[in-house]
Amino acid sequence: MGSSSSSQHHFAFQNAEKAFKAAALIQRWYRRYMARLEMRRRCTWNIFQSIEYAGQQDQVKLHDFFSYLVDHFTPSSHHERDFLNRMFTEERFAQDVEIDYESIEVPDSYTGPRLSFPLLPDHATALVEAFRLRQQLHARYVLNLLYETRKHLAQLPNINRVSTCYSEEITVCGDLHGQLDDLIFIFHKNGLPSPERAYVFNGDFVDRGKDSVEVLMVLFAFMLVYPKEFHLNRGNHEDHLVNLRYGFTKEVMQKYKIHGKKILRTLQDVFCWLPLATLVDEKVLVLHGGVSDRTDLDLLAKLNRHKIVSTMRCKTRKESENWEEQKRKANQTSSGQRPTPWFLPQSRSLPSSPFHPGSGSKAYKTCRSCSIPCSSLSHKEQSWQVRRSVDLELERCRQQAGFPGIREKGEPSPLAPDTHCDVGAGQTLEPTPEEWKQVVDILWSDPMAQEGCKANTIRGGGCYFGPDVTEKLLEKYKLQFLIRSHECKPEGYEFCHNRKVLTIFSASNYYEVGSNRGAYVKLGPALTPHIVQYQANKTTHSLTMRQRISRVEESALRALRQKLFAHSSDLLVEFQKHDVDENGTVTLSDWAVAVESVLHLGLPWRMLRPQLVNSSADNVLEYKSWLESLAKEQLSRENIQSSLLEKLYRNRSNLETIFRVIDSDHSGFISLDEFRQTWKLFSSHMNIDITDDHICDLARSIDFNKDGRIDINEFLEAFRLVEQSCSEGHASACLQSTDTAERA
Repeated sequence: MGSSSSSQHHFAFQNAEKAFKAAALIQRWYRRYMARLEMRRRCTWNIFQSIEYAGQQDQVKLHDFFSYLVDHFTPSSHHERDFLNRMFTEERFAQDVEIDYESIEVPDSYTGPRLSFPLLPDHATALVEAFRLRQQLHARYVLNLLYETRKHLAQLPNINRVSTCYSEEITVCGDLHGQLDDLIFIFHKNGLPSPERAYVFNGDFVDRGKDSVEVLMVLFAFMLVYPKEFHLNRGNHEDHLVNLRYGFTKEVMQKYKIHGKKILRTLQDVFCWLPLATLVDEKVLVLHGGVSDRTDLDLLAKLNRHKIVSTMRCKTRKESENWEEQKRKANQTSSGQRPTPWFLPQSRSLPSSPFHPGSGSKAYKTCRSCSIPCSSLSHKEQSWQVRRSVDLELERCRQQAGFPGIREKGEPSPLAPDTHCDVGAGQTLEPTPEEWKQVVDILWSDPMAQEGCKANTIRGGGCYFGPDVTEKLLEKYKLQFLIRSHECKPEGYEFCHNRKVLTIFSASNYYEVGSNRGAYVKLGPALTPHIVQYQANKTTHSLTMRQRISRVEESALRALRQKLFAHSSDLLVEFQKHDVDENGTVTLSDWAVAVESVLHLGLPWRMLRPQLVNSSADNVLEYKSWLESLAKEQLSRENIQSSLLEKLYRNRSNLETIFRVIDSDHSGFISLDEFRQTWKLFSSHMNIDITDDHICDLARSIDFNKDGRIDINEFLEAFRLVEQSCSEGHASACLQSTDTAERA
């Protein structure tokens, strides 16, 4: 009996030992499996972010080039001057000028939502439901809502102050980027705005998503219904120059073909009036991007925010005209350093971005986080700044006394030293470079783990700020922590800087379905952040983690292959440099080096190699065959000639942005006059002597359907033809032959 019992215990012990070993083995296998999934997820995330930030750098470079052209071109008439002003700044309404929306008739057949003012809670709720059902708000109501919104925003301070004493809690939401589903989901999950439920939306309401107009209308409507409980901060995408590239301008013109231009002009003014930050209980600072070692909340609270039309451009056309003679002399001595973009022959380096430090290292050290390097002021410039500060104070006094903040006709404009030109009514004072830098830093900056503050070269704007910068700012203004947005995070939120900086991003599935969660944060009287995460797309709920990561990874690799294909020509040249034996092969290590030297994405190419390159037994790659396989993959989805497709993949976003810049009236077409004025810019820059008749002939050759205007497809096709002809011979020979053909 005893022997039988002991043997049973022995077998049980052996089984338990095997079970423990099996459990340890399974646990080890599971941890490895999860680690590989996490590595794939992070690698996928790096691909998406690198491509996104590369696009932002292209935007800055492209804008710098056009800014350089405008600043170095002397208009010969008022008509040319007006065109140049429209190229970067829409005509803005004066503060006391009413928007003409009453003349727009709403037809009886209109079945969409209707608004009457003052708005009631039911109006805003009905607007949400109408947009959920994919109904469109009539242009009359859009303009009426924007007019009321501008009136309300103009009364708000630069930094809003809210308190948890009057609400049960305050909900802070991050970027929405035109994703209406996320906004509706937040209201469904957290509750509609009310006196007991306050909201702060932290910028970047528009661009990229397809419902940016609807998101704006809902936010503006609730702000008017609950002005003390609903607050909006400005983001870096509330900027008409950024909207040209990232889709909002195009969306408005597609949805409102007749009144789109008026809506865009009004929206630009509304964006300029959005507050810059929100302070919760004087302890939590909510702003879109971040801070720098120069951030001054006192200055931000006092500056005239509606003068910051765009964070992409500080210098104005009026300033350039005053120093035109000096610039012309400087250009004569350094004409060989003129910037030429990628789409013109004989490309040269671009001028330094207004977001990057200049070449002078001393200037960079004195102002690390500045978007423009600091320089010493001359006596004339100092006297101008003194005069300008007086003018600013006078304007504030006028506004406080109830007078409109505009100058009378003939009153001198304090825009630049020795300015004697008359300024028409409705034009306003321009911000100082320091004011502009302050706004750029809070809208564009990102936190970093390292100490210090340095220029944000990845985005092309603002700065990177470290934990020491955060700590100094919190200590100086007696704050507990910062809430910011601006960066997409896999979980929708992220703490950094010892939990003193919280990033909130509310656009779920930002890159791809399943790529990231959205999140918002709730603050009660104790100011303890309570994070709520969500997925607005129901499809992701039915996917396993592996399926979700595989789906997102496939999308990221597809985007990366498109990027590689778009640079096929440059990659071929780089591979040939590494192909010393000229046998058409390179080692896989050289492949990784060559790809990074062309794309500059900072990706782990050796880790990505198995997904991008077929395995090779001898560790070498036939690069021409690999490039051909990339072309076949893209051509299988696009029935377009390979050479044209490569150019379009590489440059389409830039070309569409250029098209919208030239199309200054946002008609969707480039008129003959717009084409002529723009070509004068290029011809002046390239020292090409061409008459108006030749420009008209060139425009007619691009106008393939002969309707008297150039659409986007004709513009892209003309670019392909010019690029093809220029690639067949030397750039200068191409220019000469083009000029000869035009004269023939």
